[in-house]
Amino acid sequence: MRPRAIVFDAYGTLFDVRAVVLEGIFPIDPDHDTLLQLWRQRQLEYTWLLSLMDRYEDFWNVTQSALQSSCRQLHIELSASQCNALLRAYLSLPIFPEVASALESLKRYPLAILSNGSPHMLSAAVGSSGLDSRITEVISVDTAKVYKPSPRAYALGVAALGLAAEDMLFVSSNWWDVWGAKTFGYRVCWCNRSGEAMECAPDFEVTSLDQIARRLTG
Repeated sequence: MRPRAIVFDAYGTLFDVRAVVLEGIFPIDPDHDTLLQLWRQRQLEYTWLLSLMDRYEDFWNVTQSALQSSCRQLHIELSASQCNALLRAYLSLPIFPEVASALESLKRYPLAILSNGSPHMLSAAVGSSGLDSRITEVISVDTAKVYKPSPRAYALGVAALGLAAEDMLFVSSNWWDVWGAKTFGYRVCWCNRSGEAMECAPDFEVTSLDQIARRLTG
């Protein structure tokens, strides 16, 4: 059965968080991949910890704290201007190469984003990437004041689109997000770009978002 709507994760699924450019920000640029991987790891860890502690800080503050923590661990001196330059990159992250064509192939469906991102971060990223003409709803967990994979975060998609979770397809490249959405009740597609293994089985798996339309009609 085809879904009645499709809900996408944002960071790492539509937007390439590893495409932040470090060159020109630091006098001597640190190892690009190491910093970006640690920054993303800390970012996620902070959201999970906050949710477990029943606390909430918006994703902009979480992203800033994660950056500062990563730089301290890697012994990178970070000035306020350098921090701001890196944070601003989250407002104009590039989309993965296949995203535009993938969304075009799915235009028969209402398309939404459900993300940990704060409203202003998502609005800026969606606008700068040109996705605002393709996305029906941009949903931030800020409304529920809790991060994915909390069920209260996934419930926002149900409320915004007025559909049961099982009538929608949730798409994410993050294994923990796939697991959370599947547990909540969504039909789930895992965009497994790196060929990882996972214990929780999604409804189906792709290696690129432009494969989804074919899987839904096949």
